[in-house]
Amino acid sequence: KKNNMPGERQKDNSKEKDVRMSNIVAAKAVADTIRTSLGPRGMDKMIQKGDGEVLITNDGATILSQLQVFHPTAQMLVQLSKSQDIEAGDGTTGICVIAGALLQACSELLSKGIHPTMIADAFKQSAAKAVEVLESVAKPVDLLDRESVLNAVNTCLASKVVHSNADVLAPIAVDAVLAVIDPATAVNVDLQDVKIVKQVGGTMDDTELVRGLVLERGAKHTAGGPSKIENAKVAFIQFCLSAPKTDMENSVVVSDYAAMDRILREERKFILNQCKKIKKWGCNVLLIQKSILRDAYNDLSLHFLAKLDIMVVTDIERNDVDFIARTLNLQPIAHIDHFSADKLGSAGLAQEVTIAGSTSKVVKFTDIVNMGRTVTILMRGSNRLVLDEADRSVHDALCVVRSLVKKRFLIAGGGAPEAECALRLTQWAKTLVGVRSYCARAFAEALEIIPYTLSENAGMNPISMVTELRNRHSLGECFGGINVR
Repeated sequence: KKNNMPGERQKDNSKEKDVRMSNIVAAKAVADTIRTSLGPRGMDKMIQKGDGEVLITNDGATILSQLQVFHPTAQMLVQLSKSQDIEAGDGTTGICVIAGALLQACSELLSKGIHPTMIADAFKQSAAKAVEVLESVAKPVDLLDRESVLNAVNTCLASKVVHSNADVLAPIAVDAVLAVIDPATAVNVDLQDVKIVKQVGGTMDDTELVRGLVLERGAKHTAGGPSKIENAKVAFIQFCLSAPKTDMENSVVVSDYAAMDRILREERKFILNQCKKIKKWGCNVLLIQKSILRDAYNDLSLHFLAKLDIMVVTDIERNDVDFIARTLNLQPIAHIDHFSADKLGSAGLAQEVTIAGSTSKVVKFTDIVNMGRTVTILMRGSNRLVLDEADRSVHDALCVVRSLVKKRFLIAGGGAPEAECALRLTQWAKTLVGVRSYCARAFAEALEIIPYTLSENAGMNPISMVTELRNRHSLGECFGGINVR
C-alpha cells in the first residue's frame, strides 16, 4: 500500500528480516544438535570424521569442532563453545543451548516488531541482573574443604561416559590442581603444569597421579642399556649423536677401501668423544629430542652410551620440552660444548615401568630434587576411544577445580540457578517500563530451557517438571533443582 503523500516513501525492509531469520534458524539448528547431550542423562554423540575415524564424545566443544558448519552465524556458536572450553573448560554444551534459546526469544520479539537494538540492549541489562542473582545465591567454598570440591568435580563427571569411574578420577583431578598451586594465595591455575599421559591397556581404575615425570616412550634397549637408575643425573640434549653432515646436499664418492675405513674410524671417534664428554659430566640418564633434519642417534652412539651405563630415552616431542625442563629443573643443552653441571637435573630414581595389560612401557622419574610445581596424570583405558574420552573428561574436571580457584563460590545444580534467575528476572521485568520489560521477560523465559532440557533428556514430562520447579522457587526454595538420577 503506497502512501501518495509528497516526499514520503515507504522503505521495504523485508530483506533484512529474512537475513535475520535465516541467521537465527542456522544458529538454533546447531544448538538443537547438541541439546540432547546435556546433563547426566544426555546421550553421547558418535561422530564419523571425514577420514573414517570414529569419535565418541559428550563434550560440547569437541562435538561442535567436528561439525562442518558453513553458515557464519552457526560458526559463531561453534566459536562460542570453543571459547567457553578455553575460559571455563566445562559447560560447553549448556552455553550453546542457552544461546539457542535466547535466539529463539529474539525471533519472537522481532516478529512482534521490536527493534533489534532495543532487544540487544535489554538482554545486556538482563544478563547483568542475572549475574547479580547468581552471586546472591552462591555459597562460598574453601579449597581445603575436600568434600565440597570433590562434589563439584563429581557433578562435572556425572554427565560423561566415565561417570562410573568418577570415584577414581575426581580425587586425582583435585589433588593434581592442589599440587601445582598454593591454595591460600592462588587466583589462577596454569593447566600446562598438569600433564596427561595416555597409555592404552589396563582399565581406567589403574589411572594414577604421579608426583614426578612420566615419559610416554620407554628407554632404548637396542644395545642393552640400563632400564633403572638410582640417583639419576638427567641431561636433556637437543643436538644429534650421529656423524656430522654438511648443510648442503652433497655426496661423497669413495673409491678405495682404505679411505672408507678412515671415514668409518673418524665417525666412530667423533661419536665416542661425544659420549665420553656426556659421561664426564656425571650424566647417567639422557633424553634426546626428536630431530627432523638428521638422525638424532644411531646404533653406534646407543652402543657406546649403553657401555657407559647411561639410560637413553629418545624421540621427545618439541612441545614436551618446556614441561620436562620445568619438572626436572634442568636446562636443555643445544650443543655438546655447552654441557655443564648446573644444566643437569637430578632425580632419586629413574626407571622404566612396564604397563600391566599392554606391551608399551613408560619411563618414570620420582623423588626429583627441587622439582618444579608440576604433576603428571598417567591415564589408562582399555581402548583408544575410551581413553580419549577419559582424557577430555579429566580435562573438564581440572577446569572445574580451576574455576573454583578463580571464584571460590558454588551454586546448586539441576537447573536450580536457571530457575531462580528466571523467577527473579520476571519479577524485575515488572518494574521496567515499555518494550524493555517485554524483552527482559523473554530473557527470563529463555533461561528455563536448561531445566526443560535436563528433564526432557531424562525422559520425564518437561512441562510439568519445569512448572513444579517454578512453583518451588516462588515458594522461596532457591536451591531446588531437578533430580534426574
